[in-house]
Amino acid sequence: MGFIGYLISLVITGLIIGGLGRLVVPGPNPMSLGLTFGIGLGGAFVGGIVGALLGLGFISIILEVAVAAGLVVLVSRRGGQLTRR
Repeated sequence: MGFIGYLISLVITGLIIGGLGRLVVPGPNPMSLGLTFGIGLGGAFVGGIVGALLGLGFISIILEVAVAAGLVVLVSRRGGQLTRR
């Protein structure tokens, strides 16, 4: 797989991981598609690196979703505090 294929798979993985991260967190999450994509990329990147360092293999997907869910919580709390003023 070349570099373009890697980028395409990264985009697809980012959207899927971001969506799963939003589903794991209960309650409404009024985030845009771009923010979901960014959270998914961040979760996939950080979780993938930590999973690779720990040698988790395919199980690192769980870690990626957990990191994305944590990012969703952080973004939701920050947005909630900004709109309460």
